[in-house]
Amino acid sequence: MSAAYHSHTAVTLAASSTSEHRPLIITLFAVFVAATLGITVWAGRQTRSASDFYAGGRQFTAFQNGLAVSGDYMSAASFLGIAGAIALFGYDGFLYSIGFLVAWLVALLLVAEPLRNSGRYTMGDVLAYRMRQRPVRTAAGVSTIIVSIFYLLAQMAGAGALVTLLLGISSDGGKILIVALVGVLMIVYVTIGGMKGTTWVQMVKAVLLIAGALLMTLMVLWKFDFNVSDLLGTAAEKSGHGSAFLEPGLKYGATGTSKLDFLSLGIALVLGTAGLPHILIRFYTVPTAKAARKSVNWAIGIIGAFYLMTIALGFGAAALIGPKNIAAPGNTAAPQLAEYLGGVGTTGGAIMLAVISAVAFATILAVVAGLTLASSSSFAHDIYANVIRKGQATEQEEMKAARWSTVFIGAAAIVLGVFARDMNVAGLVALAFAVAASANLPTILYSLFWKRFTTRGALWSIYGGLASSVLLVLFSPVVSGNEKSSMFKGVDFAWFPLENPGLISIPLGFLLGWIGSLLSKEEPDKGKYAELEVKSLTGIGAH
Repeated sequence: MSAAYHSHTAVTLAASSTSEHRPLIITLFAVFVAATLGITVWAGRQTRSASDFYAGGRQFTAFQNGLAVSGDYMSAASFLGIAGAIALFGYDGFLYSIGFLVAWLVALLLVAEPLRNSGRYTMGDVLAYRMRQRPVRTAAGVSTIIVSIFYLLAQMAGAGALVTLLLGISSDGGKILIVALVGVLMIVYVTIGGMKGTTWVQMVKAVLLIAGALLMTLMVLWKFDFNVSDLLGTAAEKSGHGSAFLEPGLKYGATGTSKLDFLSLGIALVLGTAGLPHILIRFYTVPTAKAARKSVNWAIGIIGAFYLMTIALGFGAAALIGPKNIAAPGNTAAPQLAEYLGGVGTTGGAIMLAVISAVAFATILAVVAGLTLASSSSFAHDIYANVIRKGQATEQEEMKAARWSTVFIGAAAIVLGVFARDMNVAGLVALAFAVAASANLPTILYSLFWKRFTTRGALWSIYGGLASSVLLVLFSPVVSGNEKSSMFKGVDFAWFPLENPGLISIPLGFLLGWIGSLLSKEEPDKGKYAELEVKSLTGIGAH
């Protein structure tokens, strides 16, 4: 999701209501955690092989996988952040919903089916099919782990902030404990349940999120007698911007830089989605490429319906609460709206608030589990089994490595999450999308569709896209130079003006892959490319 709105999943809650009804909130959280752990243990008993751990035994139907993909994609920040963006910026906030939905067309048309046919468990499988295994698997593994950890860190810090606010914890020690608890839950989900457990948790969470959003949408529309025109008119009036609230340009139109920033962010989100590791591995959980394509169709339908509902939630928050009562960057909008709809200060309001917050927490746990699984799978399958052990590792050894890597990646996320607990983590999410779009997507598309692509091209593309996106984010206003939103306050070493590097690093990733291949002395194996082409397009010989 967007860098600015993916970053803070914390919710500022009405203190009087939460303190009075805190036992109710804690009970709801405990019930959800117990239920999801039960699902994970049940699924873990059925995880016996590497295929079960990495790909859920390829037993999920297109609808089930579509639901799980939706659960992976609709993070808490998507739910909280987009509603907030619309509540504060009107039409410009709505553009986020459009961007995220359009991104699925890239995944559907270019990636889902060929990827399912070409690989077994990870992106590295596709690259290694026609290139030198060890260097490209190492590069793919490094890229996957870096994208996942930065994305993971943002979710971890957000989860810690959300739970500490809900439980009324303000001490540093309490915050550290909450971040650690979220990390431990994540490790348990993945090590015990593998892909099966993670998928079932994502499906349950997707249903909860859709149900919560639908309930709030109907309640908002009911307040306006289901007259959308009245809703929009009241929102524009309360916004203080008048008709400009319903027109483009409120956020991304003031300066040339802001227009470029929107273009850069849009490119990164649209192209990055098809390169996000935790989305890519979902295509391997279905039995056939046809099912992979169908699951993306289901995901588009579910996600599209959800984003339509965020319009009602965002404009509803603007109309009923007013942007002046919603603190920037707007992540309070959905929970504040939930409490308003139930009745501020009443038991009904507390129940609505608790339910929506529990759903937000459920969402974070599901996304965190998917990210951890993607990075541990890539380490165990690409780096350990095929680089370190040179393809000689048994399935049991590979699964053991995956579980241990989950523990180490989870521990790293806990440590980084503790340091980032009070930080603006927008840059980390921007980096995750930028790396996915700059490094992962060019290599996948070149591997599948360009017969002259070589090992050098793949390495230049991955490492070049990775390095350029990291460097540009480090020297952008996201990290320093902006006292309101930068990670580090009081310092300024920003020379790159845009908050998202996609406009520069994504074309650079494609360009480096092309130049590297042309300059390479390696003769591409045309026979292997022909095999991959047939396999990716027809599914003949696919696992």
